[in-house]
Amino acid sequence: MIKDIVKDQFFLQQKSIDATKEDLPVVQDLLDTIQAHETCVGIAANMIGELKNIIVVYDGKQYLVLINPQMIQAHKPLYTCQEGCLCHEGLKETKRYEKIKVKYLDQDFRPKIKTFDKQTAQIIQHEIDHCQGILI
Repeated sequence: MIKDIVKDQFFLQQKSIDATKEDLPVVQDLLDTIQAHETCVGIAANMIGELKNIIVVYDGKQYLVLINPQMIQAHKPLYTCQEGCLCHEGLKETKRYEKIKVKYLDQDFRPKIKTFDKQTAQIIQHEIDHCQGILI
């Protein structure tokens, strides 16, 4: 189901909790919602009102579901970039790592560890920040 995007800064600054298999409907809601926003490349569950550690990222080819994602390694250099978000207006400056290694569960709750780089790494860092209550 397509959900409304939460813009309440107080709500968005709350930390999310780990998801369980009972939270799989949230995954479908995230997929439906991100696909409804043509310019959106990443979405976190708190953006649709669910304080769960679930993110969906579009890598230019497919939608990736990352449940309970944890960045376990970050490769320097850090670079400065401008990011937008459905939760606020305009672009904001932030710093991101060019390459990261992430531990997560896939949509079938199978454990994965994968290295991401460039734009996909940037999007994942943005969405993990959302799960931690960090807003740019």
